[in-house]
Amino acid sequence: MSRPFTPKILTANHLLEGDVIYLTSRGEWTQDLREAWLIEDEMEANTALENAQLHQDKLVEPYLADAVADAGKRPAPSHFREAFRARGPSNYRHGKQEHY
Repeated sequence: MSRPFTPKILTANHLLEGDVIYLTSRGEWTQDLREAWLIEDEMEANTALENAQLHQDKLVEPYLADAVADAGKRPAPSHFREAFRARGPSNYRHGKQEHY
């Protein structure tokens, strides 16, 4: 028995910069998780992933990650790994962490 589909975000790493990036609903890539497209349809999610996998000249290992909508209806990670990736690996307040 398969699990019901849950909302996803499409994420990868930028090939040259190494930053974590997210696909927006406009088909662009952003470093800001709050701008990511919260995909609520399984077919759309799979199509977006297939399209991202064609861009190995810009992206490294795109994948779908579970997400939820926060109070402002923006995507938020539902797993520690994605929260960690969104903030960066440092425990100091610099870079991306200044914004969270």
